[in-house]
Amino acid sequence: MTLPLMPKATAVWLIENTSLTFEQIAEFCGMHPLEVQAIADGDAAVGIVGLDPIANGQLTREEISRCEKDPTARLQLAPSTVVLPKSKTKGKGGRYTPVAKRQDKPDAIAFLLRHHPVLSDAQICALLGTTKETVQKVRDKTHWNSANIKPRDPVLLGLCTQTDLNRAVEEAMERARREGRAVPEPTEVVPQR
Repeated sequence: MTLPLMPKATAVWLIENTSLTFEQIAEFCGMHPLEVQAIADGDAAVGIVGLDPIANGQLTREEISRCEKDPTARLQLAPSTVVLPKSKTKGKGGRYTPVAKRQDKPDAIAFLLRHHPVLSDAQICALLGTTKETVQKVRDKTHWNSANIKPRDPVLLGLCTQTDLNRAVEEAMERARREGRAVPEPTEVVPQR
C-alpha cells in the first residue's frame, strides 16, 4: 500500500481532527499503533504541524466518515489526479557530459578502438555519449585534434563504468560468435594514472 505524503504530519492532523482509531491511522500512515498513541499523548512528533489529507487530495471527507462509523474499516488513499511525466528509459536519448570531460571523449574512443575492436560504433556511442561521426573521424585519423589524441581508458576518465564497458564487450563478442566472425581477444589493459 502506498503511504500518504508526510505520514507523521498526516497522522497528527487525523488525530486532532477525526475520531478514527489509532489502528486505522497507523495502518493508513504506515506507523505502529503505539507511535500513533504517543503522538496523541504528546510524547512524539512534538512541533509537527498537521497536514490536511483532504486539502491535498489524499483522502475524501466521505472516506473518513465511513471509517469513523466502522472501526474495522481501513482508510483508502484517494487516486491521484496528477499526471506524472513519463520517465526516460535507460540508454535512450543523450547523456550529459560535464564540459571538463568533453575533450576526453576522443581519447576514450581511441582507447576503445585499439583495445576492444569488437565493439560496434553504436556501442561506443552509447558508452561514451558521442556520435558515430566522431568515432569515424577518430578511426580514420581525420579528427581535427588527431595529432593530440592519446588512447586513455574511459573508465579512468569517468566517461563510463567498468560494468557498462564489460557488458558492452560481452554483448559484442556474443554477437560476433553468432555471426561466425573471429572473436578478437581483448588486449591487456594496463591501468593508466
